Amino acid sequence: MGLFGVQRPLVLIFGLLGNFISLMTYLAPVPTFYRIYKKKTAEGYQSVPYVVALFSSMLWIYYAFIKTDATFLITINSVGCVIETIYIAMYMAYAARKARVQTAKLLLFLNLGVFCLILLLTLLLTKGPNRIKVLGWVCVAFSVCVFAAPLSIMKKVIKTKSVEFMPFYLSLFLTVSAVVWFSYGFLLHDMYIALPNILGFIFGISQMILYAIYRGRKQPKIVEDEVNNVVEISTINASNAATLLNVAKLKEILPDVQIITISNGNIEDVQEQLAKEKSIRGAVLYQPQNVVEV
Repeated sequence: MGLFGVQRPLVLIFGLLGNFISLMTYLAPVPTFYRIYKKKTAEGYQSVPYVVALFSSMLWIYYAFIKTDATFLITINSVGCVIETIYIAMYMAYAARKARVQTAKLLLFLNLGVFCLILLLTLLLTKGPNRIKVLGWVCVAFSVCVFAAPLSIMKKVIKTKSVEFMPFYLSLFLTVSAVVWFSYGFLLHDMYIALPNILGFIFGISQMILYAIYRGRKQPKIVEDEVNNVVEISTINASNAATLLNVAKLKEILPDVQIITISNGNIEDVQEQLAKEKSIRGAVLYQPQNVVEV
């Protein structure tokens, strides 16, 4: 790869550009994890995109070594492995116990079990060009998974009507990165690099469209009424008479219990988030048609 400077300048240009854009993509979640660090909680963020991204980087490094002429893939994915590992470690440190267990299981299954299986099968059952073909298609499949991993976050955005847990710059850099790496793979005549980035471009555009639709929605606020010992989680202008009336009735039934009302959002997410707070243990979450104990 280092010898094509004169003959294939566009490959060199897009390779360097791809490394730079991908580095920006890897660094895009830094504000998110800084927020997690400051608040000491992973809130509603999910680890799946980072675990899958780590796995994909591991696969592409293996593919690049087998192919022997893909230096740019080795450099950026090596950096990616380090960065994604840091993200996952921070998530494990501040996430709820249930989320930590799920993340650990996914890491063991995907990044250890599946990767080792792929490594053994390709080394033992394939040789020469066939090994590159098989591994190339495996990389395509899991690269698609990397681009599809944010679907869980997109679903959360649609469900909560909030883009709080979908960083815009990550979506933007993923889209630009897909265009650059597609161009790199096309110029290198490597369809295994080019193909998954078509889907990556589509998913990236979809995320930015969602961001444009929901970015103006009010974010949840927490208001505490010390007199009535009622905490209301709602957006501005979200309260209504029916909710207040039902809370009043519930307060009569449970006079010594802290009541938390949720005007919108996912009651299960709020339950998991607040369960870590010792000051509200035993409280009752109230939402029309839902009553859940923390």
